[in-house]
Amino acid sequence: MDLELNDQQRMIRDLARDFAEGEIAPIAARIDETGEFPRDTVMKMGALGLMGLTTAEEWGGVGADTVSYVLAMEEISRVCASHGVIMSVNNSLVCYGLEKFGTDAQRKEWLVPLASGEKIGAYSLTEPQSGSDAANMHTTAILDGDHYLINGRKSWVTSGPVADTIVVFVTTNPKGDHNDTMCVLVDTTQPGFERGKTEPKLGIRASATCEVTFEDYKAPVDAVLGEDGGGFKVAMTILDAGRIGIASQALGIARAAFEASVSYAQERKAFGKRIADHQAIAFMLADMNTRLDAARLLTLRAAVKKDRGERYSLEASMAKLYASEAANFITDKAVQVHGGMGYSKELPVERYFRDARITEIYEGTSEIQRLVIARNVLRAAG
Repeated sequence: MDLELNDQQRMIRDLARDFAEGEIAPIAARIDETGEFPRDTVMKMGALGLMGLTTAEEWGGVGADTVSYVLAMEEISRVCASHGVIMSVNNSLVCYGLEKFGTDAQRKEWLVPLASGEKIGAYSLTEPQSGSDAANMHTTAILDGDHYLINGRKSWVTSGPVADTIVVFVTTNPKGDHNDTMCVLVDTTQPGFERGKTEPKLGIRASATCEVTFEDYKAPVDAVLGEDGGGFKVAMTILDAGRIGIASQALGIARAAFEASVSYAQERKAFGKRIADHQAIAFMLADMNTRLDAARLLTLRAAVKKDRGERYSLEASMAKLYASEAANFITDKAVQVHGGMGYSKELPVERYFRDARITEIYEGTSEIQRLVIARNVLRAAG
């Protein structure tokens, strides 16, 4: 795998880094404290093309490759994981799904405003009774003339409180199986759609998350994404791309914690020398750096395979699993390196620690990733 970045990749990485440090860093601690959705900076990200990086220019995006997306996601998430997941959902779960499965008419109507940053998108698969058991859905879509009547409740919708468009998965037969799953594009301004309370979360607090309900919401038949009954394939295909995004978010969080730890270890003194010169601390930094680099390489490998048009489900799961667990390991060690100050809100390390935890849960738990990986290994073995 060629690890040398091309000019466009470096440019996008540097653009994201400059924006994150100049625009996001000054507000990151405050919005974590208040839980305020950072609409202004998100809109600026959209104007820069960061909300539709891999979408073709024809449909309002930048037309960049997945490697560029990984680099940009890492830079944004390094400064604020909340901005990172907002960016990831819009790019990976919404724009990617629309571009891959949508008709040209759907792309023109729905994708262009999302990829260009004019609107914000969300993805809704989970329900109160179904998380990892994604096929166990109770939200129904019943055909009624030229539209579907949607009824039910979805939970843990990232960007749900602010989304203009939501990619929603429903069942056409509550007693059926995943073959009855359908994907519908939902306009949140229409009657029959309601948002619940914004969830109070441990981390990524400025990324708004809520429950949504449908009561006889009318979705036109031309708002179905993909084929009728093909929604499960749409959901799983989109999640493969989403796992690269979350791996990149985990990378950014881990890198921020690692860099803070290296800096602190060089400044803090104990027993007459820098704590970095104590083997106990030095070994922590060595382990943190090794896991960070390994996670980055796994994530870039998945991105390269996606860019080549090759199947990348296994690589995306491996990247997501390892990067998320590496982020939790690294942020935990970062708190330890900082000692009491790592436990204080005066420094951002405790925020990194809280933000990292969700990366092992959403877009497929670590346990689900291990299932995906194991099945691929056993299939390959015959």
